Amino acid sequence: MASAEHTERTGAPIFLIGFMGAGKTTVGQALAKVLNCEFVDVDQLIEARVGKSISDIFAGMGEPKFRRLESDAIVECRGRGRTVIALGGGAYASEENRKVLRNIGKTVWLDCPLEICLQRVSGDHSRPLVTDEAQMRELFERRRPAYAQADYAVQTGDLSPDELAIEIARIVGE
Repeated sequence: MASAEHTERTGAPIFLIGFMGAGKTTVGQALAKVLNCEFVDVDQLIEARVGKSISDIFAGMGEPKFRRLESDAIVECRGRGRTVIALGGGAYASEENRKVLRNIGKTVWLDCPLEICLQRVSGDHSRPLVTDEAQMRELFERRRPAYAQADYAVQTGDLSPDELAIEIARIVGE
């Protein structure tokens, strides 16, 4: 579950990872309130930096370019104090990103059932990888082994964002 290296790093950034629709942004905002710290959404940082939406970046520049921008944004989190940072659904799938994140802070996987994720993102055309249910299921299953490497995992279940925030603060020792 948690490595000794991370349990001693109070005040380090907390990165929320998980599939699209898991609630990383919503729970992240609630967690930042509980911890009285800043909240950062990496996708929003990238959109502000590039001046385009994530779906426009995917369409115009391609997924490899987006992933490079995402990795750069993660590296720029080095040196931050206690901050709650929501990562895009594919960020933690990269071994390179996982290595960087292990050195920067703590990672928490919001383990949300696929059916709930699908309900939350259905019809959301701003998400470039939302296609049909079969492709979403395959992507979900492909990413789960990477997510499982997080320092901590929280089953989202029936908990509200505020309840999840309190639970995360408790398990990461903040």
